[in-house]
Amino acid sequence: MKEIKTTEAVGHILCHDLTQIIKGITKDARFRKGHIVTPEDIPVLLSMGKEHLYVWENDGTLLHEDEAAEILRSITQNRGMRASAPKEGKIELTAEYDGVFEVDMARLDSLNDLDDIAIATLPQYMPVKAGTKLAGMRVIPLVIAKDKMEQARSKAGNAPLLKLHPYQSMKTGVVTTGSEVYNGLIEDTFTPVIESKLKKFGLQMDEHRLSDDGIACTLEKIKELIDLGLDMIICTGGMSVDPDDKTPAAIKATGAKIITYGAPVLPGAMFLLSYYEREGKKIPILGLPGCVMYAATTIFDIVLPRLVAGIEVTRKDIRQLGAGGLCMNCQVCHYPNCGFGK
Repeated sequence: MKEIKTTEAVGHILCHDLTQIIKGITKDARFRKGHIVTPEDIPVLLSMGKEHLYVWENDGTLLHEDEAAEILRSITQNRGMRASAPKEGKIELTAEYDGVFEVDMARLDSLNDLDDIAIATLPQYMPVKAGTKLAGMRVIPLVIAKDKMEQARSKAGNAPLLKLHPYQSMKTGVVTTGSEVYNGLIEDTFTPVIESKLKKFGLQMDEHRLSDDGIACTLEKIKELIDLGLDMIICTGGMSVDPDDKTPAAIKATGAKIITYGAPVLPGAMFLLSYYEREGKKIPILGLPGCVMYAATTIFDIVLPRLVAGIEVTRKDIRQLGAGGLCMNCQVCHYPNCGFGK
């Protein structure tokens, strides 16, 4: 930082905010730190009583905050993200399409561990709409050492830190289990709920089968949908630990790999996730507990966007839902703009 005459400051970068006070009209920062002085600024600065200014003196070892922000942008931005112009050293990334947001948590933590670097993002695996702000980044000081930013590049590696997975086109099928529905004794009120949730992602229920409570019948219906080449199969009913609830056994009998039966999420503890492999393709087969039928938001709402975006969900992913896995049952549901599933 050095002091120079205001009349000689054109092209120099201000090191701090300059406040303009006009009685009864304004008292606010007229020029922000990092502002590059223009010829038009000189009369205004002089009218503010600023005959001398403190400006940034670049010795070749430092970067201005806007330049540093551009480096952070380059190591975070990925396909489907629009970057803002640097403003006061900050750049924001915005989603260009609907999808599921993903961040490399280990690398993010490594970068934020560097002094004077700040990268803030949405929560991991958050479903977003086009136009949603995904991340913001900046360095803390007005100027930062070049070698610090090179260290940031090194920690980040070659791949962008962030991803936005677009939703995919999928053919889905539903197997509704329960002898009372199968025999026409009661109305199927579960399937319409599934259809409405699929619709949010541009999907529809392409095939529907009814099954009684027996393993053999449910297994037969699931295999029918597999043979039809569906991309995801959702089974409803028969998911509790009662002796008559045999849907998990039927799913296992298909030969699918059970990722989890049970989840640290409320509502949704009796959720089942499996993958059936066929000709190199992994088909998610889900078992949904009854809470999905009546609760506004459940584990199904957490997992479904990831599956539609083509993200493989692991046992570890489900286990890590425990912290944040308790729905607050708010009177007005704001999911996904809340802590549930985060």
